[in-house]
Amino acid sequence: METAVVLLSGGLDSATVLAIAQDQGFDCLALSFRYGQNHASEIDAAAEIAAHAQVSRHVIVDIDLRVFGGSALTSDVPIPDFVELDEEEPAIPITYVPARNTIFLSYALAFAEVSKATRIFVGVNAVDYSGYPDCRPEFIAAFEEMANLATKAATADGLRMEIVAPLMDMSKGEISRLGTTLGVDYSRTVSCYDANQRGEACGRCDSCVLRRRGFEDAGLPDPTRYA
Repeated sequence: METAVVLLSGGLDSATVLAIAQDQGFDCLALSFRYGQNHASEIDAAAEIAAHAQVSRHVIVDIDLRVFGGSALTSDVPIPDFVELDEEEPAIPITYVPARNTIFLSYALAFAEVSKATRIFVGVNAVDYSGYPDCRPEFIAAFEEMANLATKAATADGLRMEIVAPLMDMSKGEISRLGTTLGVDYSRTVSCYDANQRGEACGRCDSCVLRRRGFEDAGLPDPTRYA
């Protein structure tokens, strides 16, 4: 069985990606980050999801992105309510965490190399999202190219690393529908940027609104626990 590393935040998208990777027959290693995020209850959700999915190994890495700031997720800046993304003049919201996906994928690359995995699954999405630059296909393609220049596995052992982003072109409704067919229990997930310690969602932030719309579009009941 081929091994894959799956970035698992504890949210809707990453739980779906884990289900996709397992459905494709991969032996999955899950990787999560306690990075100083205010909504740290997502880590509890990630641990529960990984245990329920019986992944071979779940690693939670502690890093502190609060030392840099620059995001409402890692500072005392209030989480803003949802604002429709202007496709003509998109503005990157204050919930963007500088270089977060670059950092996460770098850790995943190291984990994959020592685990002899050639796939890294990540739940980035360029359809129903908040306009983050590190969720675009151009970023994923560039990171994959870098990964195959930077590792012993690629340069000496002839193993090509692939960054797999199966949700990139899917709407939240399509993601929710697919995950449901794969048996994902979305009541275990925490997506909210302002979730409390019990993992209960605010219902107002970008992530909450996009998630709720996704369930509505898919014709599915919303299993989210709201504060």
